[in-house]
Amino acid sequence: MSTRTEAQVGQGWVSELAREGKALVAALEVQPDAKRLFDGTIDTEGYIHYLIQTYHYVRWSAPMLAEAGHRLKRQGRHPRLAELLVQKAAEERGHERWLLSDLKNLGCPEARVEASARRPAVDAYTGWNFFTARAGVPTAVLGTAYVLEYLSQTRATGVVERLIAADTLPNIRKSVTFLRSHGALDGDHVAELESVLRTLTDPEDQAAVIFSARITRCIYPGIFREP
Repeated sequence: MSTRTEAQVGQGWVSELAREGKALVAALEVQPDAKRLFDGTIDTEGYIHYLIQTYHYVRWSAPMLAEAGHRLKRQGRHPRLAELLVQKAAEERGHERWLLSDLKNLGCPEARVEASARRPAVDAYTGWNFFTARAGVPTAVLGTAYVLEYLSQTRATGVVERLIAADTLPNIRKSVTFLRSHGALDGDHVAELESVLRTLTDPEDQAAVIFSARITRCIYPGIFREP
């Protein structure tokens, strides 16, 4: 067994995921619209754009996680993890409705949301994660889940507080349901994921999870408006 694999078997490889989560936050802090969102100074169209693009990928989260979980079951691998993915799929179901509600409160009707163009980053995100769930290494979806839940845990609640404090967006108090809910929920999810991930000792699974986290970290900033 190589030195790298020995380090990965325990805490070490999970720590790589935390570094990817931190790298995603750092990348967003220098992306102009993402930084304005973090600061609570984003304008209405920028916030609407962010929520619309988030809707376009969140609507696929439940089926993506379910496919990965059911594929693991068919393979007879990682039964605890397969159940967790199916459970997470159930938990994610309907979260896109929070986004539609927030957008409606901002004056953006559902018809506009559905007709809006997706950013290339959204297509890359959904395409990559459906590939891993359906044909790649299905455990890879955990890398994506980890960095996004890390982002929610470290930033979502603060964003809500700053947006409400700034009070520059119309009806903002009724337009932060998605962010508020994810900030409250994802702290527990990160700890739960880390616990499960430490049980993965197969180097292929570990490499796939880390690689997927890295891809998501590179893709995600592209959902925001160009500078």
